Amino acid sequence: MFSLEKKKEVLENTDLFVLDMDGTFYLDNDILDGALDFLEAVKKTGKDYIFFTNNSSKTPDLYIDKLAKMNCYITRDQIMTSADVMIRFLKSEHKGESVYILATEQVKKSFEDEGINVFVPEIPESEAYVPAGTDRIPDIVVVCFDKSLTYNSLTNACTYIRRGSKFLATHLDINCPVKDGFIIDCGAMCAAISLSTGNEPQYVGKPFKETVDMIIDKTGVKRDRISFVGDRLYTDVATGVKNGAKGILVLTGEATVDDIEPSNVKPTAVFDSIKEMGQMLLNLL
Repeated sequence: MFSLEKKKEVLENTDLFVLDMDGTFYLDNDILDGALDFLEAVKKTGKDYIFFTNNSSKTPDLYIDKLAKMNCYITRDQIMTSADVMIRFLKSEHKGESVYILATEQVKKSFEDEGINVFVPEIPESEAYVPAGTDRIPDIVVVCFDKSLTYNSLTNACTYIRRGSKFLATHLDINCPVKDGFIIDCGAMCAAISLSTGNEPQYVGKPFKETVDMIIDKTGVKRDRISFVGDRLYTDVATGVKNGAKGILVLTGEATVDDIEPSNVKPTAVFDSIKEMGQMLLNLL
């Protein structure tokens, strides 16, 4: 489907690899074969990489610690999450507005630490959900990948949106790959809210332009020299091909070769894994 020459051309014309994590670099807590070798190959060829995950259930510091346990040591400027993009978006487009956040406690704190005006219901969510007729609502509801999601917090989000709060979400991934299959992700949570309220969210993570804009701003790399690498066509690959960059599909996670033909998102190149990418990079020396 993709010739050897095409794969080489894509690698040669990439200065920055934006690496997905779940299903691309590791599965659950197990690093994928050849992942560390790929990073070494990137360095040897004078190119660069950053990690970007749509998974907003953890803060970057927790991901840094997780990678360190896999003998992959990176700094804060080498990783971004869809929650980072959301924080940037709120600060630039909705400065000072109150935000009700469905997220884990660590992620909520990261929003607060960045100066986001986090909205807290008057009734503790552990006790009850907010009555539908409440007059006190936040300006915005933000949905992250909330592994601490409760019925009350989900009901509150729906109530606020029905009452007029804007509906934003970090990313549209439906399922998150884990070692033995998949678990429900942010997009599926948003689908429940949309079905209940009749409102669709605005997403800012992959594959949307807000993510690409943030990466360009932080790295200074031209968009046509950036390759987004991941296991999903509709997020990882689409981020590149729909925003003037490249989209590389690896077959170690969600998507298979059979998914490509019926998809309206066509990858710039397909590799079995980033192990294969690393080996091919070294052959360019």
